[in-house]
Amino acid sequence: MAPKKLAAGNWKMNGLTASLAELDAIAARENGCDVLICPPATLITAAVAHSGEVAIGGQDCHAAESGAHTGDVSAAMLRDAGASHVILGHSERRTDHGETDGQVAQKAIAAHEAGLVTVICIGETEAQRDGGQTLDVIATQLAGSVPDCATAANTVIAYEPVWAIGTGRTPTNDQIAEVHALIRETLAARFSDGNDVTLLYGGSVKPGNAGEIFDIPHVNGALVGGASLKAGDFGPIIDALAAA
Repeated sequence: MAPKKLAAGNWKMNGLTASLAELDAIAARENGCDVLICPPATLITAAVAHSGEVAIGGQDCHAAESGAHTGDVSAAMLRDAGASHVILGHSERRTDHGETDGQVAQKAIAAHEAGLVTVICIGETEAQRDGGQTLDVIATQLAGSVPDCATAANTVIAYEPVWAIGTGRTPTNDQIAEVHALIRETLAARFSDGNDVTLLYGGSVKPGNAGEIFDIPHVNGALVGGASLKAGDFGPIIDALAAA
């Protein structure tokens, strides 16, 4: 087994029923690699009907299977709605909701038990990057956020430097390569199939820079935010990954 190529789109808190037309267009041009779209929870069931070969995922889940957690969605509920994946530990969840590495790991365990593939996000802030702490931060987040039940079949790791998300800024290719090499080395040392885990880069990925990013060692795809909302933007990124 080798890492799969995956182009993943995180729609965040964007998308109404009319947005499914973009999903139809994305599904129509998908080729050569796996494609995942994570719409708002309100659209998951409808999105599955429009997705063709494109996988559909959630953007978060609760660690509990059910209970008194108003407004939350469990992994079992996502699976029941038709999702096959779930994003966990995104920097916006860590920042806006105070999620810790331990909480992310507990959510991942619940997601794996429900049969979902987890896309676990890690990444440093601008202050941590400027302070020379990037590799320590990544190592700590990997150790704390990825549970022992992780495998290449049920886990994807997405490196998203917080300071590059939606800002138009991206690390240099050497900086991306350094972090992805550490992630690969760490996973290979911890898991028997760590060399086969798909590693994504996220942070202002767009058609103009996707090709060179996908040429970086240990970058097996991308987790894309705003550019995944339109087929005209996301399509060329998929094409660049398929050609890599």
